[in-house]
Amino acid sequence: MAGVSVDEAMRRAVALAARGLGTTSPNPVVGCVLLDPEGAVVGEGFHAYAGGPHAEIVALAQAGDRARGGTAVVSLEPCDHTGRTGPCSLALIRAGVARVVIAVPDPNPVAAGGAATLRAAGIQVDVGVRAAESEAGNIAWLTSMRRGWPYVIWKYAATLDGRSAAADGTSMWITSEAARIDVHALRGTVDAVIVGVGTVLVDDPRLTARNLRDGTLAIRQPLRVVVDSSGRTPAEARVRDGAAQTWIATSAEVGADPDGRVDLPGLLAELHHRGVRAALLEGGPRLAGAFLAAGLVDKVVGYVAPKLLGAGPPALADAGVTTIAEAVDLEITDVAQVGPDLRITALPRKREA
Repeated sequence: MAGVSVDEAMRRAVALAARGLGTTSPNPVVGCVLLDPEGAVVGEGFHAYAGGPHAEIVALAQAGDRARGGTAVVSLEPCDHTGRTGPCSLALIRAGVARVVIAVPDPNPVAAGGAATLRAAGIQVDVGVRAAESEAGNIAWLTSMRRGWPYVIWKYAATLDGRSAAADGTSMWITSEAARIDVHALRGTVDAVIVGVGTVLVDDPRLTARNLRDGTLAIRQPLRVVVDSSGRTPAEARVRDGAAQTWIATSAEVGADPDGRVDLPGLLAELHHRGVRAALLEGGPRLAGAFLAAGLVDKVVGYVAPKLLGAGPPALADAGVTTIAEAVDLEITDVAQVGPDLRITALPRKREA
């Protein structure tokens, strides 16, 4: 079999890692490609679910003795601790690999150290190959581990003139079924969905990830989080229906900001403690404004429908902006048509101190 370059192997490892999105949390997504001494691929693997075998273990099982003297190409530094599975660093040493190529070091202090262990065993270790691609594919987990709170994606749906509902409050449906299906796929990649109590009182959403055509629920459901300062979520609200876990986050439990509302940094810290690495902020406009004003939004995904209303509530309320110079500046990273609607993905630029 013809050999492949380490660069090509890492590109494949990053692609393999992506197969675990939505099922590995609170663990990262990881891909691994094993090359024999001649550079031929002899094993591949990815981390498929939390508690399951890590990418390196899957690839080593495929390769068997062919891994000896070869190269392991891994999208994230091999773990160096024993949790639900053993350390991948020791598995690679026992397999007799001669070289390990890593895209990104592991920022988790509990699991980090694999590179040092490998080097101490006489294995050549190189770090940084296709690092940007691996970072992008694992951005939620890496960001969460580095700072101690989840990666927050604000998702909204609006008309072309920025309205989230009509003047009478009706909002079903601003966007098409194709866009709503896309949203449910997005929910399936995160660990929590966050809304304010106002959204629960007005819309009574389920906040589950499901197949809209037949109503079946996805196997893995995100935690449903209702930001509810004073505990006004009704007992009969659909978020309490048992279809997924729900947390009604009150000021008494999380802590309050100076205005008596739920302290948002405290909320995110608690979610991180509960294993949430990526969270989808879905509503409403005031809660979204509070998150943006606090600089807690990492990505924006907007579904814009080719409709005009001219009146009605906006998609975003007070975000701490009083003049154009204070606008939350965005870098658009993707624009795609989803049915008749546009899906715009953007990253908030960091404001100058």
